[in-house]
Amino acid sequence: MSRITTVTDDIANNEQAELFAAIKAKLGIVPNFLRVFANSPDALKAFLGFHHIAGNGSLDAATRERIALTLAQKNECSYCLSAHTAIGRKTGLNSDEITANRQGDSHDAKAAVAVKFARKLAEHTGDVTTAELQEMRDAGFTDADIVEVITHTGINLLTNILSKASRVGIDFPKVDLNQAA
Repeated sequence: MSRITTVTDDIANNEQAELFAAIKAKLGIVPNFLRVFANSPDALKAFLGFHHIAGNGSLDAATRERIALTLAQKNECSYCLSAHTAIGRKTGLNSDEITANRQGDSHDAKAAVAVKFARKLAEHTGDVTTAELQEMRDAGFTDADIVEVITHTGINLLTNILSKASRVGIDFPKVDLNQAA
């Protein structure tokens, strides 16, 4: 049971209902963590703004999900791990890749560099080394790509924190933090 109200359609005010309608039109559902965000419509709008920016950049969807998976596992966020496992599968990630991502790696050489970089960002609260930045560049990432990886890391940390603090109900197929994909 969520420790912060999960705003349902029957208790949503007009502003929350409008936000839910827009989310549902785009995703087909309103995930529970967005219903928790909706307690503050301004917070939800801010998150959706960041999510839009991050979702329309130069990083491909699979790499974005790889980053989300490594951070969900690192931060022990069951909700986010479950959500991004389901979303990751839709982007084409298989069980072996998801397991590698959860361990902070990837079977794709370029994506592995991004996943490791995101994990380092989270572990060191952004204090990465020049060598780690150079490794990103050497793998073919531009400064725009690097900023996007940083943005994705921040967004995922935010959702990990919100999901864990609220203990929001998992509305995706549940994935156990202690078992392989």
